[in-house]
Amino acid sequence: MASISDLKNISSQVRRDIVRMVHAVQSGHPGGSLGCADYLTALYFHSMKHDTHFSMDARNEDVFFLSNGHISPLFYSVLARSGYFDVKELATFRKLNTRLQGHPTTHEHLPGVRIASGSLGQGLSVAIGAALTKKLNQDPHLVFSLHGDGELQEGQIWEALLFAAHNKVDNLISAIDVNGQQIDGPTSKVLGLDSLRAKFEAFNWLVLDMNGNDMDDVIAVLDKAKSMTGQGKPICILMKTEMGKGVDFMEGSHEWHGIAPNDDQLAKALAQLPSTLSDY
Repeated sequence: MASISDLKNISSQVRRDIVRMVHAVQSGHPGGSLGCADYLTALYFHSMKHDTHFSMDARNEDVFFLSNGHISPLFYSVLARSGYFDVKELATFRKLNTRLQGHPTTHEHLPGVRIASGSLGQGLSVAIGAALTKKLNQDPHLVFSLHGDGELQEGQIWEALLFAAHNKVDNLISAIDVNGQQIDGPTSKVLGLDSLRAKFEAFNWLVLDMNGNDMDDVIAVLDKAKSMTGQGKPICILMKTEMGKGVDFMEGSHEWHGIAPNDDQLAKALAQLPSTLSDY
């Protein structure tokens, strides 16, 4: 299990991977990827019990589902860095015939990817199904999922929330990336979400708050969430992040939701992201 210092170093390297991948093909989604880098690093290198010898049925291990699939650069980097496939394959991101498509898909059989998640709003339903399957199989391991706050504007999410609470899916921990930004602008202007805590609690979920860009808090809240499983309610983590975190000219702006840095911007970004690990 990695130390906090190690996790911070890995997350910085993951951020380097993200900006390099998106820059190389001038396509992709760096903003949300950078913002969620600390969370996904902590999940795969500290909190989840998972097996890099990938099996789709995921028996006897924790499972993660990425619902906001546009942050695939982050997902691919963390999978590679944790040993699911060779880090060098990150260089194929979004290229022809790659396994690393712009949104994760399953027909390329990339280890670590269990669902196609290009269409927002669907991942929670899949995660609930996986969690119920574990219960039926008497598998004590957990299911984790990650969603964008803009994604909560999809109606399927709220149907799934009702279903999970009604069926006491208490082996599920779902994190919401609350960065307040989406492709068309601030969520408050596109379609305001107001109090997410009140909404999730009204739907009978247990709710925790997290500073998603503070590794110490990320670890502490994930540990607490795991301790709260098995109590008859699904768990939601409201994870406050900053879009573009780690690269000052990207931070806090929806404009970096889906554009790539140019050569000069890449150099500036990499200068702000130190790491003792090696680039791919």
